[in-house]
Amino acid sequence: MPATDRPKLGRNVIALSVVSFLTDVSSEMIYPLLPAFLSTVLGANASFIGAIEGAAETTAALLKLASGWWSDRVQKRKPLVVLGYVIASAMRPLVAIATSATQVLGIRVADRVGKGIRNAPRDALIAESVDPSIRGRAFGFHRAADNAGGVLGPLIAFAVLTWRIAGLRTVFLLAAIPGALAVLVVVFGVRDIPREVVGPAKPGLDLSVPLGARFWRVLTVIFVFTLGNSTDAFLLLRANQLGVPVALAPILWAALHLVKTASNTPGGALSDRIGRQKTLIAGWTLYAAVYLGFGLAHTPWQAWALFGVYGLFFGLTEGAERALMADLVPPERRGTAYGWYNLAIGLGALPASLLFGFVWDRYGPTTAFLMGATFALVAAVGLLVATAAGQQQRLPGRS
Repeated sequence: MPATDRPKLGRNVIALSVVSFLTDVSSEMIYPLLPAFLSTVLGANASFIGAIEGAAETTAALLKLASGWWSDRVQKRKPLVVLGYVIASAMRPLVAIATSATQVLGIRVADRVGKGIRNAPRDALIAESVDPSIRGRAFGFHRAADNAGGVLGPLIAFAVLTWRIAGLRTVFLLAAIPGALAVLVVVFGVRDIPREVVGPAKPGLDLSVPLGARFWRVLTVIFVFTLGNSTDAFLLLRANQLGVPVALAPILWAALHLVKTASNTPGGALSDRIGRQKTLIAGWTLYAAVYLGFGLAHTPWQAWALFGVYGLFFGLTEGAERALMADLVPPERRGTAYGWYNLAIGLGALPASLLFGFVWDRYGPTTAFLMGATFALVAAVGLLVATAAGQQQRLPGRS
C-alpha cells in the first residue's frame, strides 16, 4: 500500500499523545526521586513504599472501571478525560509540602484518582479514532509519547538538582507547570468521536452485558502477570543497592524511558503484523529474564544494562495489550472493557507490591525478583492456554 494511502493516526491520537507526554514530564520529575525521598527523608521502609504505590494504583483501577462504563453509557469520553487530567495535575505537586510518608500516600492516591477517571475513556477514544488496521501502532505511538515525557522529566529534575538551581521539594513543585499545559491541550485539542451505538438503557452500574469468553480468559492471564509486576520503585531501590548513586536515579529513569519511547511504536506495529499473542508472550518472557537479572546482579553497570533491556518489555506489551482489549469486544463496550482491564491491573498492583516488599524485607531482593520472574513465565504459558480454545478463530491483530 502506498504511504499516502495508509490510514493516519489523526488529531485525537496526536493530541492525546501530547497530553500524555506533558503529563509524564510532570510525573517523572517526581517519581524516580520518590523512593529515595520516602526512605531517606521521611523514613519509610520497603514495605511501606510498596503499600503507597499499590494502594494508589488500586484506587485508580476501581475508578477506571466506573469511568469506562460511564463513558459507554453517556456516549461522551472527553469530559471524563479532562476531569481526570485536571485532578492529577492539581494533586501531584503537593508532594513538595509533604512531611510524612502517610501524607505522600494520600497525595499519591489522589493523583491516581485522576488517572482512574481518565484512562479508560481515553483509551476507548484512541481506539475509536483510528482504523482498526493500525490500532496497535496508534497505541504504541501514544505510549511512545508518554514515555518520551519519562525521558525529559527526569532530565529536568537531574539538571535542577545537579546545578543546584533548587532543592528536591522545589523540583516536585515545578512539576505543576507541564501538568497545567497538559490540561490546556486536552481541553482545546481533543474531540469526542460521535458514535451510533446507544449505551445501556437501564439505570445503575450494569456490568452484566457479556464481553465474551476470550476477553475474560485473556484478562485473567493479564491479572496473573500483574501479581508479579510490582512497582518499579523497587527497581530503583535495587539499582541503588547495586551502587547507582541517588543523584543518577533520574538519568537511569530517563534512559529506561528512552528505550520505551524508541520501542513502543515498533512494538505496537509488530502486534498488528504478527498478532497480539506472540508479541505479548515475547514481552513477558523478556520481563522474566530481566527480573532474573536484577535478582542475580551485583554491579552498577548491570543495573544500567537491565534497565535498558527492561524498556524493551514495555515496547512489546504496552501497545499490544491495549489494542487487544479493543479487538476482543464490540465498540459499544470498549469503555467498560478498558475499565475491567485497568481494574485487573490495579487490583493486582496492591498485592503485587505488598508481596514483593514483604519478600524483599524478609528474604532479600534476590528472592523477590525471582518470584516476579516466575509469575511472568506462568502468565506467558497461561496466555497460550487461554487462547488455545480460540485457535480456529485467529486472534485480533494478526495479519
